[in-house]
Amino acid sequence: MELILSAIVSLAFSITGAVVANRKSKKSRKPSGQKLSALRADLDALQDDMKNVVGDVGNVASGAAQAAVASAREMAERAYRLAHEARDTVTDEFEEWSDENLESMRDQVRSKPMAAVAVSLLAGLIVGAILLRR
Repeated sequence: MELILSAIVSLAFSITGAVVANRKSKKSRKPSGQKLSALRADLDALQDDMKNVVGDVGNVASGAAQAAVASAREMAERAYRLAHEARDTVTDEFEEWSDENLESMRDQVRSKPMAAVAVSLLAGLIVGAILLRR
């Protein structure tokens, strides 16, 4: 953006310099009223040129902003897809792990039911103590 603004300023100075050089090269002596109207016309032309340049810079900036928004949207959609894939992968892996280990846990509970009840009561007491302290 700074580069564009410096280009605009350089363009304005070069146009002004060309107008001044053009005026000095003409050795005709115009009355001051004619010189003033010529200067006003040159300034009006310069002002119109600057408005056009600023409009062009605005269009370029608007296009760049739209491109940035589109890029951000694509990145967000990709992140969303990746998050869903990761969630699905974790869910599938957990299901596989629980299916593999569920049967062994059932066998242990069947072989030692009193130990399973004691572990369950202990876990309940720990969770209850933690929740009561909050």
